[in-house]
Formats: sequence, structure tokens, C-alpha cells
Amino acid sequence: MYVQEHKMQKLKFFSLSLLSLLLLFSANQAWSCSMYKITVGDKTMVGCNEDAWRTSPRIWFEIGDGTTSYGAAFTGSRYDGSNGFAPQSGMNEFGLCFSRLAASPPKENPTSSVIKKTINNPTQYLKDILHNCKTVAEVQSYIEAYDYSFFNEDVFIYIDQSGDYLVVEPYCLTLGHEPTYVLSNFCPSCTPQAKALKLDRYLKGVTFLQNKQDSSLSFCTALSDTMHVCRARNGDGTLLTSIWDLKNGIVTLYFYHNYKNYIQFNIKDEIAKGNHQLEIPALFPPNKEFERLATYSIPQNNRNMMLFLIFCAGLFAVSAFYFIFSFFESRRTSKYPYVKLLLVPLNLMLLYYMYVLARNINLFYFDAPYQDVEFSLLNLAAYLPFLLILLIIPLWLFNIKILKEKSWMLFPRLLFTFNNAVYIVLICLFAYWGFYSVVG
Repeated sequence: MYVQEHKMQKLKFFSLSLLSLLLLFSANQAWSCSMYKITVGDKTMVGCNEDAWRTSPRIWFEIGDGTTSYGAAFTGSRYDGSNGFAPQSGMNEFGLCFSRLAASPPKENPTSSVIKKTINNPTQYLKDILHNCKTVAEVQSYIEAYDYSFFNEDVFIYIDQSGDYLVVEPYCLTLGHEPTYVLSNFCPSCTPQAKALKLDRYLKGVTFLQNKQDSSLSFCTALSDTMHVCRARNGDGTLLTSIWDLKNGIVTLYFYHNYKNYIQFNIKDEIAKGNHQLEIPALFPPNKEFERLATYSIPQNNRNMMLFLIFCAGLFAVSAFYFIFSFFESRRTSKYPYVKLLLVPLNLMLLYYMYVLARNINLFYFDAPYQDVEFSLLNLAAYLPFLLILLIIPLWLFNIKILKEKSWMLFPRLLFTFNNAVYIVLICLFAYWGFYSVVG
């Protein structure tokens, strides 16, 4: 009894150790946001495409005290607990506008001997910039007092009424004065233009502005439409487009890449109403693509699915270790020993895949089989659903034989059967998530 208990403790220890190691295999995220700014004469327009899978886009208005703090409007869709929603873009009553885009962190991290303030609350920090600054020069002074490398995977751009702009990268601030500027998910100071142009939405924006620059809403809407993303799978793409008129203090919103319907807000008029927040989907007519997105269940928005993945990971870890030990102990005395040996790599691969599914939301929305931005284990793991569906019939045939013949001891028979049952459930989930949808 003691020996058996000791073996189970060792199995548990090895399983937990392997699970911890697998946490290190986090996959690269793929982003697809974009923005542009156009200045013609004394009028500057800024367009922002927020491309996300979240289903809770908001616009909210925060008042200032009229002297040292200014009122501002913000859009965003990521809930940040007690801080409310994290701002993705925004503009204050003086026409200072900003946009936030995800980007891969720079490879080189320069060190500085200057002691700067720590950013303890990133959501409040971003809002405070618009509450305290009127121009990009003021923004630069404000940001330079902080260790802004905190945002190691983001690039920001601030634009004021003059059309000047400030690009904020993790280790670099760059002032610009060009009449037009396009930015997507890269750090411009360390990304060659040829590489940046490989981003389709960025290339489309640059190309669109080569022959004409116009500050009219119709022109900016066409440009936002040109740069927006709409993938065939789940209708995923641009959640919200905001076009900010810095001179007139007006924001125009387009919801879920539908550029026929829009709603406008006058920033000063809304601030005069006091602090308030609006749910953007409720402001627009029903959108079938968005409704499909909102009802699409994945581990990141369905607690039961996430718990099932965690359960599967534990099952596969224990099963892999058990079957490898069982194989060496009984390979000369029991039938079908190599079935046990097959289950070891299969369960280890599926263990890794469970953690990938729990940590990487991209797999559920990008085309199947999923291919990472840069080659990684995910490029191979994306074929595991196909491997599983090829193996399920042979595995069940062996399972039935082993049950009928009682070729194995009771515990491995039950464990094998339980594994096969879980494989069937996973195959159904993979089909629901579209992992087998390789055509069309």
C-alpha cells in the first residue's frame, strides 16, 4: 500500500513539474490594429481601428476641473477591474488625441541611470495624460518623467490640433510633423519600412494616401474601411473604428466593420453632461456578425470550457507518466504493450496543446491550421486535432479488444477507456471551434 501511494505521489510531482514547464511555452500573439492621421490646412483627423475579439466596446466621458484637469472621451473594450475599461483611443476637449497599438517588444533594451516615476496604474496613467496635457510637447514632458518602458509590448501615438504627433515606443519618443502618418503593430524606430509594409493593413493605408490627402469624414471613412480587418472565420476583425476631428471636437464611431451606420458625439457637449459611459453595441442596429462572435464560446469566455481544458491537462499528464511506467513493467507479460507506448507521446502532445488553447486566443479565430507569426511549436501543434481524429478509430478498436479480453489490469483498462472518451469530447470541441475547417 505504501509503495503504491509513493508511486502516485511521484506521478503527481512529475505531472505538476511538467505542467509548470509547459507554462513557459507561451505562443506569440498576433495583433491587427491600425491608425492614421491626416492634416490639411488647420484641420487634423485621426482614425483608429481597434481589432479585437472582445465583445464589450465602450465609449466614456470624464470631466475635468476646468483649470489643471481637462475633460476627455475614451474608447476601449478591455475591462480592468476597479479601474474600469482600459483606454484604447481618446481625445480631450483641447483636441489632443491618442491611439494605442500592440507591438512586439524591441530586441534591444537600453538602460538609463535616470531615476523615473513608476507606472503603478497603467489605465489611470493613460487617462491622466489627456486630463493634463494640451499639446504633444506637453505629453512628451509628462511621459519623460515616467519609466514608460512599462508598456513593453505597446506603441502609442499622440496628435494635437496642430497636426504634430509624438510616437511613444518602449524606449524611444519621436516627434513628427508630417501631414499624414500611418501606424500599425510595430515600433517604427527599429522596424525597416520593407518589413512594416508586409503588414497588409499598414500597406493599404500608406498606398491609399499616396495620391490624395483629404480631411473630410467621407475620405477618412473610406481610409478606415480600406485598413480594416475582416477574416472569414467567425467574422472576426475590426471591433470598433473611431474617427476623431481634432478641430471641431467630434468623434465618429463605426461598429464591427460596418461603415454604413455611424454615430457621432461632440466631446464638449458630452463632457458637460458629467461622467458617463455608453455600451457601443446598444447604439447600433443588430449586427449578425457581432452576434455570432458574442455567442461563440471558447475557454477564454466560458468557465466550463477552461475547467475542462485544465482537467484534460491533468489527465494527460498523469496518463502519460502512468503508461510509460506501465509499459516497462508489463511489456513482456501483457498484450498490446505498444498501445501504451503510443499513448505516452500522444498525451504529452495533447497536454501541451491544452495549455496552448488556454493561453493563446488566436487559435480560435485565425484560419486553420493555425500558423504563428514566426515559426514556433504552434505551427506543428496545429495539426494535433487532425492526428487525433486519425487515431481515434484504431484506439477505440484496441480499447474494445482490451476490454473484451481483459488483456490489461483493471486500472489501465479504465484509464485507457477514459482517455478515449475524453478524446471524443475534444474532437467535438475542435470541430465546433473550426480547427478542421481548412477549406472555405
